[in-house]
Amino acid sequence: MIEKIQVFFENARLMSEELGIIPLMYGSLGLEYLTGKNLNVDDIDILIPEVFITEKWVGFKKLLEKNGYVLTDESEHTFDKNGVHYSYAGIEDLEPFADICISDIAEIKKENTRFKLLSLEQYLKVYTASAKDGYRTEIRNKKDSDKIKFIKEQLRN
Repeated sequence: MIEKIQVFFENARLMSEELGIIPLMYGSLGLEYLTGKNLNVDDIDILIPEVFITEKWVGFKKLLEKNGYVLTDESEHTFDKNGVHYSYAGIEDLEPFADICISDIAEIKKENTRFKLLSLEQYLKVYTASAKDGYRTEIRNKKDSDKIKFIKEQLRN
């Protein structure tokens, strides 16, 4: 089985070296990394500066494709490499969505890779906001409520 943390680091190094991006390890993978608990992550969610999925999309897409990533859903900015799905979204959406200021997000360096990572408190804001989102309420409500419960337990410990 492919270790998703390691492939995230490979992806983050590529984005850093080629584009100067310091990505945010988001979603379940970031929460798993932060807590050290296995959350059975099924994909990798990465937040990057929005300009790379708007004005600079063509170049961003070409870079990933040149490095073995296959675009599987252009509207969701999702790629596949070796059976792992990578989805990209704009980091700027965090503030209006979950009231998280980008400058308040921790930056970490590990394995010669710089990346951003939310705190437990910030993850609680994200999943609480997600639980109110129409699509996520219908499709992922149980998973989001389980994550909120998990995060609250971690914060108590």
